Amino acid sequence: MSRRGAGGAPGRLRSALGDLGLGVRLAGSGGREGWIRTALTAVGVGLGVALLFLAAAVPNVLDAREGRGHARETPNFESEVSVRRGDATFLWLDAATEFRGDAVGGQLLRPDGPGAPPPPGVARIPGPGEMVVSPALRGLLDSPSGALLKERLGYRIIGTIADRGLLEPGELRFYAGSATLSRSGGAIRSAGYGHDPGSGRFDPRLVVLVALICVVLLVPVGVFVATAVRFGGDRRDRRLAALRLVGADVAMTRRIAAGEALFGAGLGLLVGAGLFLGASRLAGSVRLWGVSAFPADVAPDALPAGLIVVAILVGAVLVTQSALRSVVIEPLGVVRHAALRPRRLWWRLVAPVVGVGVLAWTGSAEEELGSGGVYPIVLGAVLVLVGLTGLLPWLVEAVVRRLRGGPVAWQLAVRRLQLSSGTASRAVSGITVAVAGAIALQMVFGGMQEDFASSSAPAAAGASSGRADVVRADFSVATPSGSAGVPALAERMAGELGRVGGVRRVVATVQSYVHRVDAGAGPGSVTTLTVAGCATLRSLASLPSCRDGDTFVARLRGSSGRAREANLLTDEVARPGGKFDLGGMSGGAEEDESWTLPESSRAVVAVPDPVGDVHDGILATPGALAGYGLPQASTSAYVAVGHGVADAGEQLRNAAARLDPALRVYGLVNVERDRQYSSVQTGLRIGGTLTVALIAAGMLVALIEQLRERRRLLSVLVAFGTRRRTLAWSVLWQTAVPVLAGTVVAILGGLVLGRVMLGIVVKPVRDWWVFLPYAGIGAAAVLVVTLLSLPALWRMMRADGLRTE
Repeated sequence: MSRRGAGGAPGRLRSALGDLGLGVRLAGSGGREGWIRTALTAVGVGLGVALLFLAAAVPNVLDAREGRGHARETPNFESEVSVRRGDATFLWLDAATEFRGDAVGGQLLRPDGPGAPPPPGVARIPGPGEMVVSPALRGLLDSPSGALLKERLGYRIIGTIADRGLLEPGELRFYAGSATLSRSGGAIRSAGYGHDPGSGRFDPRLVVLVALICVVLLVPVGVFVATAVRFGGDRRDRRLAALRLVGADVAMTRRIAAGEALFGAGLGLLVGAGLFLGASRLAGSVRLWGVSAFPADVAPDALPAGLIVVAILVGAVLVTQSALRSVVIEPLGVVRHAALRPRRLWWRLVAPVVGVGVLAWTGSAEEELGSGGVYPIVLGAVLVLVGLTGLLPWLVEAVVRRLRGGPVAWQLAVRRLQLSSGTASRAVSGITVAVAGAIALQMVFGGMQEDFASSSAPAAAGASSGRADVVRADFSVATPSGSAGVPALAERMAGELGRVGGVRRVVATVQSYVHRVDAGAGPGSVTTLTVAGCATLRSLASLPSCRDGDTFVARLRGSSGRAREANLLTDEVARPGGKFDLGGMSGGAEEDESWTLPESSRAVVAVPDPVGDVHDGILATPGALAGYGLPQASTSAYVAVGHGVADAGEQLRNAAARLDPALRVYGLVNVERDRQYSSVQTGLRIGGTLTVALIAAGMLVALIEQLRERRRLLSVLVAFGTRRRTLAWSVLWQTAVPVLAGTVVAILGGLVLGRVMLGIVVKPVRDWWVFLPYAGIGAAAVLVVTLLSLPALWRMMRADGLRTE
């Protein structure tokens, strides 16, 4: 069978290709046992390939989502450009709301003429009292659970928004027509859709976080695929020994083994492609952490997909050849494992130590990260995590070498680990890397989350931000910024919201910046004006007395530097007898409204409002501004509700919508995250869920493959009287010991990696005990995998396992 005589390079190439082809044929024609072994490899590789394809498709999903989002943006949003009214223009106002924690996007539209364009995905602009909705919103409104939202959106549905007008299949969105929109009411005039608002530079700290997430999610997949390729190694070695008997030399057996590996990896690629296609078809109907995707978007580019295919095939061959280095394959069916010396520690420390050094050399993310700044972070994190897979076999071997005695089940497990600890270590290396990465990520998230948190409610004009007091208020209701403030609206808000069941208190005000315009005004002579009834003003300042028509000048309490500076500005600008333009900060009102602060205005001390903000400047009752408008003011109310009131927020939103569909209701007890941070966190949750599922499946497949390799041994033990329960416990201990060792390695590696990454983002460690939940993950993995493997274990113990050929 040896073909050493074949001369020349073409002959050697034909010989090598023939050996590879023989390996493929052997893998595909090995009978039932061979097909089971190949199927296990294909399933293991396929799971990893499917996840890699999904990861490669993420950029396309995000690009398509961003493109549809930009296509429906209005070019004049927050723009200084003035759009003149014409037949092809329209007014719009954001009418987004929230329903039981889910965002509901929406706009109110009013065309200026017959040529006004509709939003993307909409056939025509809805008329007054009409709306078009997304399919997901239509389903929610038609369901009993959406009754409160249906009451709020009291429009007649005339159509459905097409896919090109939605970010994702599950998005809740509507467009409604209005006959009352106006510029003075806060509406914006635009001439079309399609605008890139420019999200700005991605925060360098988030760049670090995203790089770490990619490493943490993908490195375990690579480790798992490398483990799956080695399934069935013992049977392969015996088969290669038989080939030596008929004349194959060592080089031929290596090429034949490479052919078998290519066959299994190729089947794995097909399985992975099938799983990926199936998952992509379900992308529109499955929501993970509130996110879904259109099936057409879930497609990787050709280049990354091709790189994945090549990496899987080349990796399968390299892993197989590496495994054969520790095996001596001889004729007559004899397979001798090379004498394994005790594993050395020093070279296993090289990769993680170098990785930590690379990360430390990277420096701080406070400065701008260039396009190449991410690569050292990725390289360092990969070296640390991959290095942990090298430390795990050494630790398992060092632990089991010293174990002696104990129950029979314990001795069986320990002896098996002493004979082949490498196989057990490979089976849990994926979870070791995943847990280490999760610990590091959790530390980084814990250190960064406060930087990306903000209060749910918008700051009132002129309010000095303080600590939110959610005991005094639970919700904030506000008009859009820049809408005309009418004191009567504040009174209506107080009355309407106060009638909602469970509401204990409502504090409603109108706030605006006003500009002093008399001869005594200097540059920057701007102060704040707060208009409310006497009852509300008493909650904003210590008033000696109050009746409609009174005005006050509020100063901050205390003698701190900030208070002194604010009071000096108030004393300089808010002088009784001064004239003020009510048009806004720049005095740019559409009509010049000059108002005089009465000489009778009394000085008072401001106190915190229901959310902890302090309103200094001018306080006025509605009667003091009778006949005057506030074109650039905003109206807001703080609402306190009783404990245990069901759907209090939804009831408030319905009441606010009856007053004005543009009113926004914010929950003060919640904290919003920066959008970029929230999107990163959502991506981590989705990727983490898929990775954990992959690792759990991989551990199960690896354990079943190990049981198959020991089928005869298990049958012999049962035939000699060993209890099945004893063997089940031995399987449990055999899984638990490597997982315990892997958890220790993961905790140490994760803490070190997390500390170094926090150094890059210049944040302190807030919680060194963040690893505790992951110890539970390891225990749960052992229990779940063992329970799922029991049916296979009972099958392997049957008497037919004693038969051989």
